[in-house]
Amino acid sequence: MKTPRRRLLLPLATAFVALAAWALVHRALGPDRAFLLPSPLQVARALIERGPELASGALATTEGALLGFGLAILVGVGSGLLLSVSPRLRWSLTPYLMILQMTPVIVLTPILILWVGPGLPSVTLITFLICFFPLAVNTTQGLVSTDRNLVDLFRMSGAGRLQEVFLLRLPGALPTVFAGLRISATLAPIAAITGDIYAGTSGGGRAGLGLLTVIYGAQFQMAALFAAAAVSCLMGFVFVGLVNLAARFALHGWRAGGGRPD
Repeated sequence: MKTPRRRLLLPLATAFVALAAWALVHRALGPDRAFLLPSPLQVARALIERGPELASGALATTEGALLGFGLAILVGVGSGLLLSVSPRLRWSLTPYLMILQMTPVIVLTPILILWVGPGLPSVTLITFLICFFPLAVNTTQGLVSTDRNLVDLFRMSGAGRLQEVFLLRLPGALPTVFAGLRISATLAPIAAITGDIYAGTSGGGRAGLGLLTVIYGAQFQMAALFAAAAVSCLMGFVFVGLVNLAARFALHGWRAGGGRPD
């Protein structure tokens, strides 16, 4: 079997086995406990029946995820640039960035709700706080890891500090920056859904996916819960897939291990 065909058929075969095992476990639970694990057909039916509601929730959550993720890119990459050009600033702020990273954002949720109000503003800030750190750290690490010989060559050639940063350090740091983007893209939908759970509202009839899961859970609608989980998973794939496309476009001349091909 050719490799491309194998790469397509093996995941499909794995999915088929997983769905079959899921259906068997559902049947093995018996009529008294089968509601705890709805069958794949029940989840598919819930996806169809709740489709408009889930689509609206996905759009609301995606809005918060995109705003928070975009803000994290701007502030995270900008912070990385500042920290990379000033060792004193880097030494001064790095411990506090670590403290921010280690602080559970959920603990800050009541404060954010009081500051900016529930709904989209709080969801956006929660997403930003969760996505910011990987971008700031990866950008800084990539910028300060530039080959010292190339830096010396730039300076011997009379290049200014801005030229050094934007023509040498930043292009060389792109693989590391995109690694941070992939991490943040994975976290963005999770952060937005978590923000929906704790700070979301149904104002305007647009409850996010997180709030929908709270409602479904309170009503014990297990099939709808699984359907919401499937939509959330699809959101994550879309976010990471878009970042991977951007990385392929920006890094098409780089090898996976770093550096340009011969």
